[in-house]
Amino acid sequence: MFIAAAAIAVSASAKTTVTGHKAGDNLYVGINGGATTTLTGETSFKNFQPTFGVRLGKNFTTVFGMALDADLNFNVQKNVTGSKTFIDGLDLDLLGTANLMNLFGGYKGEPRKFEIIALGGFGWAHGFGFGQKANAVTSKVALDFALNLGSQKQWQVYAEPYLRYALETFHVAGDVLLPNVKYDFGGFKYNAARAQVGLKIGVNYKFGNSNGTHNFAIEQLRDQSEIDALNAKINAAQAEAAAAKADAASKDAKIADLQKQLNDCLNKPVVVEKKAANLQPSVVFAQGSSVVQKSQMANVEMIANYMKNNPDAKVKISGYASPEGKAEFNQVLSEKRADAVKNILVKKYKIAADRLVTEGLGATDKLFDEVEFNRVTLFNDTTK
Repeated sequence: MFIAAAAIAVSASAKTTVTGHKAGDNLYVGINGGATTTLTGETSFKNFQPTFGVRLGKNFTTVFGMALDADLNFNVQKNVTGSKTFIDGLDLDLLGTANLMNLFGGYKGEPRKFEIIALGGFGWAHGFGFGQKANAVTSKVALDFALNLGSQKQWQVYAEPYLRYALETFHVAGDVLLPNVKYDFGGFKYNAARAQVGLKIGVNYKFGNSNGTHNFAIEQLRDQSEIDALNAKINAAQAEAAAAKADAASKDAKIADLQKQLNDCLNKPVVVEKKAANLQPSVVFAQGSSVVQKSQMANVEMIANYMKNNPDAKVKISGYASPEGKAEFNQVLSEKRADAVKNILVKKYKIAADRLVTEGLGATDKLFDEVEFNRVTLFNDTTK
């Protein structure tokens, strides 16, 4: 049955692809309880036994899985087998499972509310009666009628009718209990039936998976045309990004070039052209001095006469120092030389102070080739 179901599942699974899952995914554990009785011979409540069991399982696909069942049978009838415990028997079953709803209807992304699951496999039965230990190899088939509950359908409640069949007779020490034969134990007739039928009600809990759910998740597949369209968009975006990167690189290179030109311009020394001042007279000073010598007074008087003859003229007096000494000292010295000439023009020649502007331009060797000639004040008519 399971080989045939597997063949059907292969064709069905081709239509449904689930996301990859790890070995520890799709595990579940549960408990169950119910009752069992013999199928042949005396099937009345005389052979009725309550049962309790646990189940550990794993779903390998949306259809197939495996489960390990351990069931205890309790002795509530007259203890004719000689069992000294309340537990009359133990059944261990290794079962294959097949979700028939997914097998024939496909998986829709989560379990259905109601499902039918087929189970079948082999096991081992152990009896505690007859004063000895009895064992047999068994097979089991069952159907689970299951309801999936919970926000992610992580709980499963089921009703399971089942049939368990002894593949060999029960062996007790060296003796054999033949199936379908009644034995008399102290006046009580016992039926060594080969088959049992039972019903159990159980609940399973499905552990969380690596996909973030408690069940299988369907892979979001795309057709080839959609993939090609997405690839085209990706290629276009990459080309646009490459163009933008190239444009940015070009602009960065241009910015770097402009920055270099600016730095070169800022680092270029200032050159004062060697040309005559706007007004020809100049006043030359001794080294380190801001005192106007008598030999230079004629030039100061020429500037005074020029300003008297041109009452609207305004003159800028620019003081300089030769490059000997510290720059700070030369800057102050150039300012004092300009102020000294202005004071003479104001006090001696009565030129209005607001017609005169002074500035100290510090040390230079660019005005004249002779160093001492650069200790000078020059005059410029700012109104021309």
